[in-house]
Amino acid sequence: MSLSPGFLDELRMRTSLSALIGRSVKITRAGREWKACCPFHQEKTPSFTINDDKGFYHCFGCGAHGDAIRFLTEVKGLPFIDAVKELADAAGMDLPAPDPRARERDQRAAGLHEVMDEAAAWFEGELAGIVGAEARAYLQRRGIPPAVAKAFGIGFAPDGRNRLKSALEKHGIDRLVECGMLIRPEEAGREPYDRFRGRLMIPIRDARGRTIAFGGRILGSGEPKYLNSPETPLFDKGRTLFNLDRAASASRTAGRVVVVEGYMDVIALSQAGIDEAVAPLGTALTEGQLERLWRLVDVPLLCFDGDAAGQKAAIRAAQRALPMLAPGRSLCFATLPGGQDPDDLVRSGGRDAVEAVFKNSAPLVEILWRHEHDAAPLDTPEARAGLRRRLSDLAATVEDRDVREQYVAEFRRRFDTLFAAPAREQRQRWDQPRFAPSRSGRPGWKDRTPLPASAQARSMGNDGAMERLLARAVLAGLCRHPRAIAEYAEAIECIDIGDIRLNRLRDALLGCAFSGGVLEPDGLASILAAAGLADVADELQRTNILAFSFLRGNADTERAMRDLGAAIEALATRPELDAALAAATARLNATPDDAGFAEQLRLRAAREAADRSLAALVQGEDV
Repeated sequence: MSLSPGFLDELRMRTSLSALIGRSVKITRAGREWKACCPFHQEKTPSFTINDDKGFYHCFGCGAHGDAIRFLTEVKGLPFIDAVKELADAAGMDLPAPDPRARERDQRAAGLHEVMDEAAAWFEGELAGIVGAEARAYLQRRGIPPAVAKAFGIGFAPDGRNRLKSALEKHGIDRLVECGMLIRPEEAGREPYDRFRGRLMIPIRDARGRTIAFGGRILGSGEPKYLNSPETPLFDKGRTLFNLDRAASASRTAGRVVVVEGYMDVIALSQAGIDEAVAPLGTALTEGQLERLWRLVDVPLLCFDGDAAGQKAAIRAAQRALPMLAPGRSLCFATLPGGQDPDDLVRSGGRDAVEAVFKNSAPLVEILWRHEHDAAPLDTPEARAGLRRRLSDLAATVEDRDVREQYVAEFRRRFDTLFAAPAREQRQRWDQPRFAPSRSGRPGWKDRTPLPASAQARSMGNDGAMERLLARAVLAGLCRHPRAIAEYAEAIECIDIGDIRLNRLRDALLGCAFSGGVLEPDGLASILAAAGLADVADELQRTNILAFSFLRGNADTERAMRDLGAAIEALATRPELDAALAAATARLNATPDDAGFAEQLRLRAAREAADRSLAALVQGEDV
């Protein structure tokens, strides 16, 4: 059996060395490391250290040194392959089948690394040359000095279909396509062409600092604003974090790791002296990325924008982390001021302003509680029962029993504190007079009973049941018509699905929208199967009971695409209308006036119009 270096590196990365050794000897925490009495020689004072970040142990007494595999071979006397099998079973990894071509694949991977290194150097050279003037001006406008650009390896891809292709032609077309630098058209007879054109190029590196992919930012207007490399033998988007190679060492000094939304956020924080920042690559955080974060620190800090998209990203990360929580292992969240990103904050207040935001971070349980509490008005027994059910469902997803019990107890405590208090204040409010003449003698505001927020928040079904059906229908439609994903990506991000498995499916759909080329249903099915989501997609399409045109196999494609877009836009705007109407109702109760009442009526009419549009789509009518 041939075990590739890549497989062994992944096995070591997935193995917690301290947990492995802790089964044989008593270990104690010592800062970022662990200490123990050496298992290889007799000692009374611990001189044996374990470093999970670097994946090795070392004894300062006898000089024993090694990784997880060597520990099993030397302490337990296992043969090498048996030690690998034991670790692989514990990590949930399948051993590669015996394959005489494994050595050839390893050599090919080494060749791809060479291609990516040369591409990175070429992009840097183009940035410094005549064609890079516009890109250098962009960096200057963003306040990114040459030294920072150099540290991150930033370069520039000139606008042209064959510039990189010509520069690296010695590596061959097939290899350039394999590492994602060229796109091979599906049409026969057409030549491959450069994937990145007219973009600022930001290298994506693995934990060892090797370039494995690129992110390209467009300098002017156009879509997509950011274009990432496709997945390749070197690049697994779901397990990679931008800047992990630099942040891993910085996190040991800082005692934390910060997750932000994008490349430029990481670079902005680095300029402020915060080097322990990483970012996912255009998608929501995955389980693999969370595992890598937890290898650095027990409680990573997630810092997202304060806008709706940023808060949705925070909630999705929170929900995805819940099943993976363990004693001492969690997340915390910092929210940037509305309308600002890390770059804005660094420019306006420097590191002090950023640290002030980090200092006010909230634990995972607080983020989940706020989201569910604010999801709908809670002024009826049914609504409060809905909140309790949602909290119970969230807690049930935690796999660790001890942590799950703590979440159940904490959610119950918060719910009881909020709703079990004496109702004297409520009785006094209802006892207040609700009608009074205006000073003109005509009926005034208090003659008009404000519309309760709960009445408008659930007009399509009890507790949002119809909304969830519609969201499921939209996901099923996207599986049938994947070309719509890129066009409506921003609106798809805003749809509240309310199901962890379907959230994973939605994330996978968004993640492959900009992977290059035209996405067809068969290609999407392969991507979902590779992500382990084929059963979710099949079940979704089998169990849909709505009659949208985009769910019918015999529907006109143009009509289906139009109706799918209309459904996506309508669903995406509903939460905004709900929030605006709830806010208007609250303002009206606090400060009653005719303008406020008119605004409430306007928003209610807009919400009803959105409901009618969706109802028409369900019935197959033109909207």
